[in-house]
Amino acid sequence: MKTVRRLLYRDLIGAVSFVSLAFLSLFYFIDFVDELDSLGRRDVGAAAAAWLALLELPGHFYELFPIAVLIGSIFSLARMAQSSEFTILRTGGLGPGRALALLSTLALGFAALTFVVGDYVAPYFERSAESQRAAYTGGLAAGRGAWLKDKQLTSAGERSFSVHIARVKASGELEGVRIFEFDQLGALRSRTQAAGASVDADGLWKLRDVQRTEWRAERVSEQRLPSVDWSSGLSAGVISAALRPAKTMSTVELYRYTAHLSAHEQSAQQHDIQFWRKALYPFACFVMVALALPFAYLHGRSGGISLKVFGGIMLGISFVLMNNLAGHLGLLKGWTPWAVAATPSLIYLALSLAAFGWLVRYR
Repeated sequence: MKTVRRLLYRDLIGAVSFVSLAFLSLFYFIDFVDELDSLGRRDVGAAAAAWLALLELPGHFYELFPIAVLIGSIFSLARMAQSSEFTILRTGGLGPGRALALLSTLALGFAALTFVVGDYVAPYFERSAESQRAAYTGGLAAGRGAWLKDKQLTSAGERSFSVHIARVKASGELEGVRIFEFDQLGALRSRTQAAGASVDADGLWKLRDVQRTEWRAERVSEQRLPSVDWSSGLSAGVISAALRPAKTMSTVELYRYTAHLSAHEQSAQQHDIQFWRKALYPFACFVMVALALPFAYLHGRSGGISLKVFGGIMLGISFVLMNNLAGHLGLLKGWTPWAVAATPSLIYLALSLAAFGWLVRYR
């Protein structure tokens, strides 16, 4: 069995690696042309565009790897079926259950690689790309504005805060910060406006160039201060998650941010769906391998390898389309987030196992 495992794994890993390399080469060229066009307007050379395109590759690898697993597995198994190698393995005792178990073990390795790249490697390189892009374009601020909420218990009772951040620099410094304080009845008590701010891991905000307005009874007071420290439950991690697109967050960051939104009675449906999609996405490798396995039981004369690979590409595209469509429909209809994320994979897994069972029994 070790020889069979080595034969299957070597062939499958080689085919998946080749397909992944082909996809990454294509997307690298596309990104390079886009970056060259964007940076060329600022008199930045081609070397910078090539470097930025290289930093985008881990993100593309994460998105494309399950499809590469499907196409590479179909190519490898269809080639083995055409050359009768898989038939010989079946004659030698490789039954359907054992074949499925062997490929599931390999799919587990693919899933682990997808998780590591998606949660650690890709976010790191994407942040590096943003920093480099900001440096090449003259240190322009990156990111997007966001509203955040916070609650605190004070000597005067519970206070709620609405915080608006206009933008964030590549260095992580916040710009255009406005903090609105409300009492228990919802009346506005103070407004703090700062030109910039930095936040540490414990939620201590260091505001600079501050203008503060307070409403007390019938009196309004204004102050201008060079700096102010403000303690908040909004840590640097929550702020970073709010300012970044949901698809660029790690699974842990998405979980923390959705918990923060729910705790402050804010809509978390979009980030809940994104969290479950992120958490379940590595298991798409199991679905892709299960979809490829029936191709090993097709006779070589029932179609060439190119036709089967084309069918695999169409399956992969349809899976991606259904996955994206389910996310949009779930957001519009308010469906349960984990069901929205899991349904496309479960449907394709059921189809693949049904096709596999039919081929084993009747072919």
